[in-house]
Amino acid sequence: MEGQKQDQVQVPTAGIIIIGDEILKGQTQDTNTFFMTKHLHSYGVKVKRLSSPSSIHMFLTSGGIGPTHDDITFESVAAAFGEKVKPHPTLVELIRGYFKTDDLTSPAMKMAHIPESAVLHFAEEKPRGTKARYPIVAVKNVTIFPGVPYLLEKAFTHMGKKLFHKPGLGFMSDIVYVTSDEVSIASILNETVAKFPTVSFGSYPKLFHSYYKTKITLESLSSNDVMKAKEYLLSKLPEGTPIEYKEDTVTSPWEHIDKLLEMTPSLKAPVQEATSIIHQCMEKYSSEEICMCYNGGKDCLAVLHLTYALMRQKYPDLKLQAVYITEDKAFPQVTEFVQQSINRYDLDCELLEKRPKIKAVIMGTRRSDPYSDTLGFFTPTDQDWPPMMRVTPILNWKYNNIWDFVRGLYLPYCSLYDWGYTSIGSQHNTLPNPLLVTKDRAGQVMYLPSPPAAGAGDGAAGTALQQTLTLESTGALRAFTTSEDNASPSAPS
Repeated sequence: MEGQKQDQVQVPTAGIIIIGDEILKGQTQDTNTFFMTKHLHSYGVKVKRLSSPSSIHMFLTSGGIGPTHDDITFESVAAAFGEKVKPHPTLVELIRGYFKTDDLTSPAMKMAHIPESAVLHFAEEKPRGTKARYPIVAVKNVTIFPGVPYLLEKAFTHMGKKLFHKPGLGFMSDIVYVTSDEVSIASILNETVAKFPTVSFGSYPKLFHSYYKTKITLESLSSNDVMKAKEYLLSKLPEGTPIEYKEDTVTSPWEHIDKLLEMTPSLKAPVQEATSIIHQCMEKYSSEEICMCYNGGKDCLAVLHLTYALMRQKYPDLKLQAVYITEDKAFPQVTEFVQQSINRYDLDCELLEKRPKIKAVIMGTRRSDPYSDTLGFFTPTDQDWPPMMRVTPILNWKYNNIWDFVRGLYLPYCSLYDWGYTSIGSQHNTLPNPLLVTKDRAGQVMYLPSPPAAGAGDGAAGTALQQTLTLESTGALRAFTTSEDNASPSAPS
């Protein structure tokens, strides 16, 4: 397919018909279309609208093949081809054995009546290698799937590639992430689209993303065409606006951490120190005696990611235990982000009082936090708390170390940091950092993001960053909240 013009290759096309009155009434959410289009695209099949059915090579239907009066997909497909439905011997036998009936007029046997020219496709169920109990019915270029999502997905997973994939044909794609808004780069994108007619482009604005503002997709039957189009686009975009954003740096954490340390030498010593402390903790305590104290703050996030990465190495089959103690009047953004983190890292999150075996709590405390200047990496809790060891791996990390790590790995973080908050506590005692106040194009007051952006050494952003770092080094940065986004000196919070 290299160098081959897309219009010289006949790309298989498909139309999808979702059947069910409950879909039109909003009583059932259609997930089958999403599932099928995703897999068909991976097979090199282009799904098209049904406005021009003559240009479509194949049709896929979902639903309407049950035993009731309104299940008429088989009858409708038969009528479309000028055929009648009749009982298929194989299906009659299957239904006789399952429903214990020989009555061809029974509701169960209705499902054995299919178009005269229909063909049955039986999937091979792995790893047993046995034939599926019930087949998929196809009539010429129409393949008929069940409407129940579980049954459709199971059948499609086993049979989809065999039925719809054309060997040697498939879409090649790439993505460019840009920190500029869509309007700013529209002329550049339009120019690139005109120059590469064999490549399909998509532009998707992101209004409130922490890392990019526009996502541009490139797709073609030729990987060479995609590569050349991407190179051209990158050469035209303003310097520094395209970024090497990664959608997922959690699944294979060390691959991305190692790359980050190569690119950011200033992080090597802090990360090595932190990993050493976590290693010592895991050597001293068993997995069931360790938990992570997590509250959605930036410092806790950095520690969580490192601890998770090390847990994957030492205990690949175990979940990381975590405790989350909610703030009174917590920001809803924080609560939502904590839940997202629990899902993202597959945390075993529970109340502290329900974890009687815990002996060590890994925390996101740093030296600049209140009452933390005398802490060590391992410090027992105070007398008014259950006896546990507080483990503080990033005790010596600075403000910029945290953001270099979090943003360098493109980790999702709480959205409040993008709205001027440098520390996050409760709603009643936390305010945006006034050093980050600015105005937008329309003159409306807004706040610069708390994470220092790349190249923030100049202008208002650079000045704000330097002032923020100065305040952070003296502990005064915490004046914008009396409830810290780290743990208290006495116990997890």
